[in-house]
Amino acid sequence: MNVIEANGLTKQFGSKKVVSDVSLHVEKGEIYGFLGRNGAGKSTFINMITGVIKPTSGEFKLLGETKLENVYSRIGVLPDYSTFYDSLTALGHIKYFASINGKKISTAQGKEVLDRVGILEHANVKAGKFSFGMKKKLGIAQAIVHDPDLVFLDEPTSGVDAESGLSIQQLILDLKREGKTIFMTSHNLNEVEKICTRMAIMKDGIIINEGTLEELRAHYSSSIQVEIKHSSLENGNPHLINQYLETVGKKIETRGNVTSLVIESEKKIPQIVRAFTKHNIDLYRINVDEPSLEDIFLQNGSLGQGDRHPVPL
Repeated sequence: MNVIEANGLTKQFGSKKVVSDVSLHVEKGEIYGFLGRNGAGKSTFINMITGVIKPTSGEFKLLGETKLENVYSRIGVLPDYSTFYDSLTALGHIKYFASINGKKISTAQGKEVLDRVGILEHANVKAGKFSFGMKKKLGIAQAIVHDPDLVFLDEPTSGVDAESGLSIQQLILDLKREGKTIFMTSHNLNEVEKICTRMAIMKDGIIINEGTLEELRAHYSSSIQVEIKHSSLENGNPHLINQYLETVGKKIETRGNVTSLVIESEKKIPQIVRAFTKHNIDLYRINVDEPSLEDIFLQNGSLGQGDRHPVPL
């Protein structure tokens, strides 16, 4: 079941198209990552499908409905900015936001939600005294207090400390396990790699690619660096092994008990393993240097320098 369906969604301010002809779908139970640099159009897209602004053209459905008023109570939103009442406590905010979404909660239920986001001890503190990170947590609390089926989180971990960021990531995973669908933007690419089931990369208002991390890696990877730690090649026939490696890869280099080469497809890896074992060479370790999400962004001109992460096989 598609929880989000967008077809040709466009938003234009004057002569500038901020979002241009975006089509995507998100299935029930996904954590969908929406990625792009500042100004790419991510927040504008969220604002359109949550009813904050109207699209210039295109159409969308949420939870199978074209009329947002039919599903408002089943949607939770953490916007890219959160405004709270300075004189109202965290618990007061939670009760208020639950009520405007048609759900009355007890004090105990409100405290349970505040506990989930890590600000229970501040339940009776007025929001005017909250730091930016605490307001971010309160924003997440108000997005989930009414137990929605679909949750939009715009930069849920920005501005919070590392420990809180990990707790929020775990909360998102818990919400997924509870059957909820999460649509989130993030600048934390390690976070997206770790928790998102699928993702889209947006640049200049256009989605330039979409898929699982493995699909994006396959699309953007033209070469894979493989490093193999093995027993002495003298146990077999070094000439035949090197001759074979030249047929499956390039930039072949052996130093002692470590051989490295560049291949075009990961399908070559099991072939290489079989060739080594056929010649009585023991394999101790294989490291594959795959493109990370940072690398993919770098190839799209969407981020600064990124590092590749060795993945042990």
